[in-house]
Amino acid sequence: MQGAIKLTLYLFSYIILLYGCKESPQKQIPQKKLTKGVKHTQSMVTAKPSDSITSKNAIDFLIRYGEAHPETRVHFKTRLGNLSIKLYKDTPLHRASFLFLINNGYFNTTCFHRIVPNFIVQGGNSENPNTLRIKNKYQNYTIPPEFRTHRKHKYGALAAAREWENNPSKKSNPFEFYFIQAKKGAHHINGEHTVFGEITSGFDTLEKISRLQAGRDEWPYKDVFIKAKVLN
Repeated sequence: MQGAIKLTLYLFSYIILLYGCKESPQKQIPQKKLTKGVKHTQSMVTAKPSDSITSKNAIDFLIRYGEAHPETRVHFKTRLGNLSIKLYKDTPLHRASFLFLINNGYFNTTCFHRIVPNFIVQGGNSENPNTLRIKNKYQNYTIPPEFRTHRKHKYGALAAAREWENNPSKKSNPFEFYFIQAKKGAHHINGEHTVFGEITSGFDTLEKISRLQAGRDEWPYKDVFIKAKVLN
């Protein structure tokens, strides 16, 4: 009799245990939530601001930027008049860089800071602290030369400045540019600097700037600041 009671109690306990296991599933993180969380985390890690150019990624960045920004027309406004400029498509890195710096406001912190009559008018620098800040932000990146035999230093040509010392590959300084003001051109520097555009209108403004009085450092006594914008 006692054996039968023990057997009954054992079976009853087993049934309760089995039923409890079915009603109490394991606690798990749902796969959808886990996957969603991973995707969100990855996007937060890999997302980069649109102006995240550096000295290390400059070429790849400018290739992508140029593909996303096909514009070739820009406009400069100054106190002495305006300049309309066409950028060349066959110098894609320089075109993309110029558009990038305009769109991010760099040239609006700068002025024409070097006047060499019968030679060049140079811009892209100033004593504005924001000018240096932006250069440092973008790590003073440089651009490989894009020399084209049919792109000459003719009157009104737009070209990139560069360092002449310790720069055997002739990489361009994208932050400074110059226009050829010599009526006969400056062909002795063809193949030394990348020509990547030209003035299409506003030659009278170029001439006014070239006639400014400047000090021994060739910096005009009275600044001519730039307001640049990209035209669609």
